Amino acid sequence: MKKQNTEIRQQQIKRAVLEIIASEGLAQLSTRNLAKKIGLSEGAIFRHFKRKQDIILAIIQDIRTDMLERMCVVARQDAPADKRLFKMMCIQVKYILKNEGINILLFSEAAHYNDSVLKREIHDILSSQKKIFKDVIKSGISEELWSDRINVDDVVMLYMGIPINLNIELVLNRKGLKTESFCKRMFALFSNILINQ
Repeated sequence: MKKQNTEIRQQQIKRAVLEIIASEGLAQLSTRNLAKKIGLSEGAIFRHFKRKQDIILAIIQDIRTDMLERMCVVARQDAPADKRLFKMMCIQVKYILKNEGINILLFSEAAHYNDSVLKREIHDILSSQKKIFKDVIKSGISEELWSDRINVDDVVMLYMGIPINLNIELVLNRKGLKTESFCKRMFALFSNILINQ
């Protein structure tokens, strides 16, 4: 097998972690299964990541750069709030579909092992995400797109349930889930809430 540089191997390891969780379940995530999936020895995995926690922290960093930063860019665009909200929802949905298993991994690892570092990192991502959505929703209210009677914090909390709903959809209907359709359904739900409050 061709020797790959550390960056490529790290990407392969992170991708394999998510694939194992999505297709086989969290219980099957072991260094043995991970090594087998990538075609490496178990020891080789630890040449690229010192600990399992380092793999998960690297996946969290990917969330920041590949999803959260893109959502921030959209949130700051000079466009109506409803257009920005729809784009942001689609960024998140597409990211979850591309990285199936990510929510299961993050929340189970942080909760199961009571890892304060992972919990802090996940909390930071969720807090950042809430702030972005809160700002866009407030912008939509000031643009008079949405009702000024809504409780912004409640709507943001409701929005944060979308990844949970998406994971349920993936488990029950893995092949039948269409990204654009899911984005439109979630956006329609939020539009009704934001307008009719």
